[in-house]
Amino acid sequence: MRKKVTKAIFPVAGLGTRFLPATKSVPKEIMTLVDRPLVQYAIDEARAAGIKEFIFVTSRGKGALEDYFDHAPQLEQELRKKGKEDLLQALQDTNMESGAIAYIRQHKALGLGHAVWCARRLIGNEPFAVMLPDDVIAAEKPCLQQMVEAYAETGGNMVAAMEVEPERASSYGMLDVSEDMGHMVKVKGMVEKPKAEDSPSNLAVIGRYILEPSVLRNLNQLKSGSGGEIQLTDAIARDIEQGNAVYGYRFRGQRFDCGSKSGFLQATVAFGLAREELRDDLHSYLSSIMQVDKAAQ
Repeated sequence: MRKKVTKAIFPVAGLGTRFLPATKSVPKEIMTLVDRPLVQYAIDEARAAGIKEFIFVTSRGKGALEDYFDHAPQLEQELRKKGKEDLLQALQDTNMESGAIAYIRQHKALGLGHAVWCARRLIGNEPFAVMLPDDVIAAEKPCLQQMVEAYAETGGNMVAAMEVEPERASSYGMLDVSEDMGHMVKVKGMVEKPKAEDSPSNLAVIGRYILEPSVLRNLNQLKSGSGGEIQLTDAIARDIEQGNAVYGYRFRGQRFDCGSKSGFLQATVAFGLAREELRDDLHSYLSSIMQVDKAAQ
């Protein structure tokens, strides 16, 4: 019987330099998208997919991220006393039960593959998910839940995939496809950040993975690859060479790259418009901006 995916790794050791000076004292992962930190969107998605154990790979200066998931009894008491039940529920949704969350330090910035490898002892011999909080995905059914349901049918390794323009291939791991089955493709190879003319397809890997423990064993043997980092895609590609199946999953939803300023702003607008209590005011403001811009032209 295939093991369920109940563990997820969240690589959050990055310095967030694209958001300086804000990230001088605030971890990028707890910067707010409307009224929730980026990491909360990832946690909610993981919970919906059945994840029970949450493993954060962090670095120096991430104390505020760890504190975010702690209980706040005094604040809860004040909200309860004032009858603010909606805010109390929103606050309690951020709490993590004792033992459900673990923090591992990545002492050197050696890439995503190295960050995942740092958590190997907590994974053991089980399949696991990897979630990058920078990738926020708006979907009717959460992306990782879609993937977990597909994984229950296929097993193997699975990566979330989306189509990108050729000129953007150099920013992603790109899939070499052997068979296209609609929402799913079978992968025969992966190339990390190729030039547009060297990309094997237009399908890019984004920040959701379901991986077999064999990928961790491959990471044990890898040396630095593209950009001088230990690449997760290289370890997955080696799994293909060893005869293990890898699938690309075309998820249903819209992905926002919140690791970039423009992507973060786009996500803020999209998620704001999706909120009933914010929609009218925000839509009115955006319409007025468009009218002023049109008049200026």
